[in-house]
Amino acid sequence: MLEHLHIEESEVPKMCLDLYIEHGTTMAGLKALGYEFDNDEFHAYVHGRLPYEKLKPDSVLRNLLLSMPQRKIIFTNSDHKHAVEVLNRLGLEDCFEGIICFETLNPPNIDVSDDNHVTESGRFNSHTQILCKPSVEAFEAAIRIANVDPKKTIFFDDSTRNIASAKVAGLHTVMVGRSDLVPGANHALNSIHNIREALPEIWEVEEDSQQQMIQSLAVEAIVLA
Repeated sequence: MLEHLHIEESEVPKMCLDLYIEHGTTMAGLKALGYEFDNDEFHAYVHGRLPYEKLKPDSVLRNLLLSMPQRKIIFTNSDHKHAVEVLNRLGLEDCFEGIICFETLNPPNIDVSDDNHVTESGRFNSHTQILCKPSVEAFEAAIRIANVDPKKTIFFDDSTRNIASAKVAGLHTVMVGRSDLVPGANHALNSIHNIREALPEIWEVEEDSQQQMIQSLAVEAIVLA
């Protein structure tokens, strides 16, 4: 925001937070305001400064995931490279069927290489909407892509906003990281390691009526780790 979009340094912290709150991610907010930049470069710059080395293999979670008979899919606002890096660091790279990420919901569809489209301030002449959590539309798109029945799908997340939207989209919801229920949550887990104690029915499902599962790898959880 400082180097490429030339936004005043004093405005950046509040702007980051305000855009995140209003649009789901700072990136989505910048695009909605009309700023244009390369998505891959943005992700590489931001994620390239994260302390990935602090993430360690989680054998308890790995064993839990591998023991579940259901399909398991990552749904994240981050780009694919970041999600893969985190999964590898946690030792969970082979625990999920697939990843629904930024590129999945926002495939390239316009060419912004023409300088005539961009103003001197770095703004793009027409606003670009980024599809991401917590918008209900993003959840509905993820449900279609994963080809799951939301009524038979469990969604885990540590964001209260994502939980609320997931419930609107028809998903069964589990709030992770706190023990109290939030609006839209069917269950609350203080730790993701408590899945088996809180939801033993996941392991008791009949083969002919198996539930499906979307497992969220939210950016918030990564930061807290």
